Amino acid sequence: MAHRSPRADGLRNRARILEAAGQAFAQDGPDVPLDAIASRAGVGPGTVHRHFPTKQSLLTAVVAARLGRLADRGEQLAADPDADFYEFLAELAGEARHNLALAEALGGPASVEADEAGQRLAAALASLLSAAQQSGSVRPDLTVGDLHAIITGALTMERRLPPDRHGIGLQVVMQGLRNW
Repeated sequence: MAHRSPRADGLRNRARILEAAGQAFAQDGPDVPLDAIASRAGVGPGTVHRHFPTKQSLLTAVVAARLGRLADRGEQLAADPDADFYEFLAELAGEARHNLALAEALGGPASVEADEAGQRLAAALASLLSAAQQSGSVRPDLTVGDLHAIITGALTMERRLPPDRHGIGLQVVMQGLRNW
């Protein structure tokens, strides 16, 4: 039996589910019930289960999509190595700060789809880091692995700050990355 392409309505439903799940996971973390996601997407629970048999498969798809979008953005930057590096780092941290599921995923994706997107993101970050180091604006002794650990630490710091102080931790960290 030949494999059929997904129907247009199925693709739309999948996109609505991913969007709704992304918002729900970002707000409430990975424990949000699938029925709440279905309701938010305007579809029935059965539709969610047809596209994503488990909550983990839905979470993985959401994380992979976010990582993929961030990788796309990182791959597009190339005009100004100094500004691009810091802009992308701030964008990455800002996205993760407001997205509990993504923040957890930055510790290491757990699926092939998320691993591929994570590898693209790491490559984009490595390219931006290398260009910024070559231009002299970023410390030459940093590696991408160091940067992942630093971002994770900065996100932990940001979560502990009162809401009116969000951003100060990241500013301090970014100053420490500069090559003085």
